[in-house]
Amino acid sequence: MDDAPPRTVRSLEIDAQTEDGHRYQLLARVPDAPRSSLLWLPAMGISAKHYVPFADALAQHGVAVFLHEWRGAGSSQVRASRDVDWGYRELLTQDLPASEALVAHHAPGVPRTLGGHSLGGQLACCRLGLSPESATALWLVGSGAPYWRAFPAKSKWWLPFAYRFLAWLADRHGALPGRRIGFGGQEARGVIRDWSLTGLSGRYAGAGIDVDLEAAMAALAVDVRAVALAQDWLGPESSLRFLLSKLRRSSPRIDVLDAATLGTRADHYAWMKQPQAVVSHLLD
Repeated sequence: MDDAPPRTVRSLEIDAQTEDGHRYQLLARVPDAPRSSLLWLPAMGISAKHYVPFADALAQHGVAVFLHEWRGAGSSQVRASRDVDWGYRELLTQDLPASEALVAHHAPGVPRTLGGHSLGGQLACCRLGLSPESATALWLVGSGAPYWRAFPAKSKWWLPFAYRFLAWLADRHGALPGRRIGFGGQEARGVIRDWSLTGLSGRYAGAGIDVDLEAAMAALAVDVRAVALAQDWLGPESSLRFLLSKLRRSSPRIDVLDAATLGTRADHYAWMKQPQAVVSHLLD
């Protein structure tokens, strides 16, 4: 990491629209003369604004950061319901290309990184499999495949039941009532169905996606840096390593950070408010 004086950074709220008409805003922190760009994908149920401290910290080191907004969250103009549904297909083939185009417009001519937290990291891997030219590097924080066998013994025994229950609950209500049950947000039942199938089978796929995502990720050669949090039961190191094992042509670097290193709890979310240690390891 550099010791340069503070940079001048522009704060942007960029209007975005997909080919199927979905509208949202891309939050961005763009330093003068950026050395690279990062399109960052949030965790399930987390809006883009919660990653602003992370974006601010990276921008001070010359990285132009663009915070993607998932369909149905934050600035997105749609909300999941019985009448409004989507799955991985829309997220991967409609929303992410729209954000990528805006990144290319607002930070042209610099190396591009795609990254994400939790589900965002998983879908970053899938997106790079579908579109390897969209970035030259992959960053993951607190991410990992939800496959139940990839979790420690103390938690994996109940996960298959949880995946089946959450998919059933989303179908019954028309969308997952995440705020009421304390997991995720108001999540589209198609997303929960695609996610839970990966949790049960260990394989990535999406309804309506004709490409074999597993084969696409296996063919991907990309620079990978990943950070795991030592007490993160939602994304333990074992699930991260299982996810990265799918990128057979890539050699990832994995750092496991504890509370002393982070200066805060080493769980799934606390780093978002104190991201300096995570930023340091990603840029080191």
